[in-house]
Amino acid sequence: MQNSFKIGTIIGIPIKIHITFLLVLPVFAFIFASNPAPFGFSDIQPVSLGYLLAFVTTVLLFVCVVLHELGHSYLAQKYGVKITDITLFLIGGVSSMEEIPRDPSQEAKMAFAGPLVSFIIGTSLLLLNFVLADTFATFGNNVVFRIIQMLGSINIVLGIFNLLPAFPMDGGRILRAWFARKMSYIQATHTAASVGKMFALLLGFLGLVSSPWNPWLIFIAIFVYMGASGEDRSTAVTIILEKIPVKNVMSKEVISVEPSMTIDELTQFMFEKKHMGYPVMERNTLKGIITFTDVRRVIPLERYSVLVSDLMTHNVVTIPLEATASDALKLMSFNNIGRVLVIDEDGSVAGILSRTDLMHTMTLLNE
Repeated sequence: MQNSFKIGTIIGIPIKIHITFLLVLPVFAFIFASNPAPFGFSDIQPVSLGYLLAFVTTVLLFVCVVLHELGHSYLAQKYGVKITDITLFLIGGVSSMEEIPRDPSQEAKMAFAGPLVSFIIGTSLLLLNFVLADTFATFGNNVVFRIIQMLGSINIVLGIFNLLPAFPMDGGRILRAWFARKMSYIQATHTAASVGKMFALLLGFLGLVSSPWNPWLIFIAIFVYMGASGEDRSTAVTIILEKIPVKNVMSKEVISVEPSMTIDELTQFMFEKKHMGYPVMERNTLKGIITFTDVRRVIPLERYSVLVSDLMTHNVVTIPLEATASDALKLMSFNNIGRVLVIDEDGSVAGILSRTDLMHTMTLLNE
């Protein structure tokens, strides 16, 4: 099932919305519709108009979130970082980057770019509201200026909140960049993550003891804590794998299948060989790759007539033999795949490397 849907492209970056974002839209609209002025529309009659204005404000707010993420992404592209997409989730926007630059100066600038965009939007809207609000006195225009004031204020708060030194938020990344000037990158990440976890525990405590208790603070605390822990682990894994050549961990015995094989035959072959993906070869020429995920798309009754050539992926993701295990992990994560083919200098298939191979490697190195 597809979890994200593309809604457009800005500066070459696909903009997507995740299905969880569809849940937060009515929630935010309800909050805005229920709150009194100047940060809500509970005084607007009829009530349906108040909800419409709340919904419009919510949509405009998440347009500002996209602009915040574009601030990160634009500067990242300037530094040569490839951006896959920007996706709106339940928790806000996330820019999917190939990797974060190890240069502390570049990371700090990239991290600050998002809050800077929020500050610019917020300051501009509040200034516009201050200059023009007294000029217009009609009901319609007052509502418009209320929306401008709300968006301006929220963007200022969004910018300040993102600058809290709670890794992996923007402020936490700036903190890691500062630590990275004084210690190794992995130590800087671990230290910034520890600070982020302390902030998460503090937010969670405040959410529990506030009257009434605040579920939003608790939710944000859980997100920050899990994010800090996850990024700490993934950074450690990446740096360790950077020292290991692909050729040392790949499977050199490449088991391939022919394009003329039926999916039913392939299913039996998978049970026998115990692998979840195979390159498709014809007369020693690489034609594609097929995985168990592809097989699952075909109902059992049709597997006798469908061929591997009908189902295989033609655009095969490969990696050179001289690459590192870290390069392979990044490639798999970036393309959301479970294995890559390793190609020798002459273009021949030298081996195959899966996520399982990498995880086994990490397990052995940690023992």
